[in-house]
Amino acid sequence: MEIDLPIGPQGNKKKIRKKNFMLRLKRQKYLQLMAIPGIIWMLIFNYIPMYGIIIAFKKFNIVESISSAPWVGFKYFIEVFQDEQFMVVMKNTLGISFYKLAIGFSLPILFALFLNELKYVGLKKIVQTISYLPHFLSWVILGGILMTWLSDGGVINNILLTFHIIKVPTDFLAEPNYFWAIAVISDIWKELGWSAIIYLAAIASIDQELYEAATMDGAGRFVKMFRITLPCIKPTIVILFILAVSGILNANFDQILVLNNQLNASSSNVIDLYVYRMGIVSGRFSYSAALGLFKSIIAFILLVSANTLSKKLNETSLF
Repeated sequence: MEIDLPIGPQGNKKKIRKKNFMLRLKRQKYLQLMAIPGIIWMLIFNYIPMYGIIIAFKKFNIVESISSAPWVGFKYFIEVFQDEQFMVVMKNTLGISFYKLAIGFSLPILFALFLNELKYVGLKKIVQTISYLPHFLSWVILGGILMTWLSDGGVINNILLTFHIIKVPTDFLAEPNYFWAIAVISDIWKELGWSAIIYLAAIASIDQELYEAATMDGAGRFVKMFRITLPCIKPTIVILFILAVSGILNANFDQILVLNNQLNASSSNVIDLYVYRMGIVSGRFSYSAALGLFKSIIAFILLVSANTLSKKLNETSLF
């Protein structure tokens, strides 16, 4: 005669979790099937290429395989930190990214708040369309427009001369002192409307009864904006801010590559551009891999730190 021994509390919990997981998997089988192509794509293009990280620790030559290259340890990491250009590159990257984070992150929130207050639907759609349009243009096209506008004979110089703000025409992209401002302002111009979409979606999900109750209490637009709208979209803002902090070492490669030239190189040489030049142009693959890996590690540390801090302060986090 067989006697079933009682399963302990821990065993019961595991059994229940497994049963719930299988039930949920069965219930969502079609959704799971739809996710499979995305998982395969990520494995092929995101995880399998991570094998190439070992190039940073090897003396890699393009005519040889990665496995046959000799190990050199942290040699290239040491070279990165000893390189005179490294501090210049870090300064430019952090400078441009900090201003983009400080200014470019807050402006879409304000834009979404004020756009939501427009009562004329037609005007609201026109403003939205105009603000979205630059996002759909590549930096190659926008870079060409900016080069024309900012040249010494461009429209910007003509406006400044007309209002006597400057006395002599200036080629702004040839001046290193202006590059950070150009990079930040042009990035905001391109992405302002697009970045505001997610905030507008979050605002649209707010319970309208809150606004009705506030109106009955005599609250004005600005009171409702700062006492209802902002608190309700706070979780969305926090999540996007965490992601923005983790990407602070990304200074928008496409934009910088287009606007960069020899005259403004001292202010426009950022990590991504430096990695491209060292790896693709100069053929120093191990050196560029070491610099890229360093950047990824810092981004991961920033992501975890921002997420942990947000969880403690706001009880909102990615994970």
